[in-house]
Amino acid sequence: MIELLKRLLRTPQGAVGLVLVVLVFIVVLFGPLLAPRDPEAMSILARYKGPSGSFLLGTDQYGRDILSRLLIGARSTVTMAVFATLAGTFAGAFIGTVSAFLGGRADEFIMRTIDAIMAITNLLFALLIVNLLGSSSINALVAVAVAFAPGMARITRSVALAVRKQDYVSAAIARGESSRYIILREMLPNVVAPIVVETTIRVSFAVMLFATLSFLGLGAQPPATEWGLMVSEARQYMHISAGILIWPSLAIAIVAIGFNLLGDGLRDALNPRTGG
Repeated sequence: MIELLKRLLRTPQGAVGLVLVVLVFIVVLFGPLLAPRDPEAMSILARYKGPSGSFLLGTDQYGRDILSRLLIGARSTVTMAVFATLAGTFAGAFIGTVSAFLGGRADEFIMRTIDAIMAITNLLFALLIVNLLGSSSINALVAVAVAFAPGMARITRSVALAVRKQDYVSAAIARGESSRYIILREMLPNVVAPIVVETTIRVSFAVMLFATLSFLGLGAQPPATEWGLMVSEARQYMHISAGILIWPSLAIAIVAIGFNLLGDGLRDALNPRTGG
């Protein structure tokens, strides 16, 4: 673990990504404690204020403190994105590993089904699921997880096919171990590295996908502090105060960039040909 961290910090993108992601999780954990004001407190006289000593990032159309709303909204935005990515990753990794283990016609059927699903873009697929289930944060989480699973299944299968040919898998089959045991204990643990990298990168896409769903009114609902919803609510007032739109958009961008850079750094750190 220490060696992996050292290799990660040797790469510029890994170091920057790690710093950004650590800062993001500090905000997620301690955001409510760091928020200077009540995020729901409205003031007609304080609407559209610019950055000042009283309101460091200004106020929105209802006079609410933007900084407080961003700090508290980080918990729902980032946490939901991480949980959705992990759920989609686990489901996809399991499907991909099972497909590689079974092989033959079963593998062909599973992969052709995955290909058909992947023909639909993640955003469109998520929109279809949310429209089917209804607009809410939980349904948006389910939609993002389901949308991510096929891509993870294909990536995992490509690695699991090589693992399937290894001697320790053949030995487990020869010992008469069950398919469940072989998949969960012998194969899945040995496809972790590429899954970790892909999962880290996909968190950034999940954040943007959640923001998009909320922007379209299909995710978090008012008066939630979710960043995508903040952008959606601010768009009609941006000509009065641009900061209402800029700050939540910037927060989304920072999180997306951080996880993307961290994923690139992990890919290099976990590659034995580039590791020191």
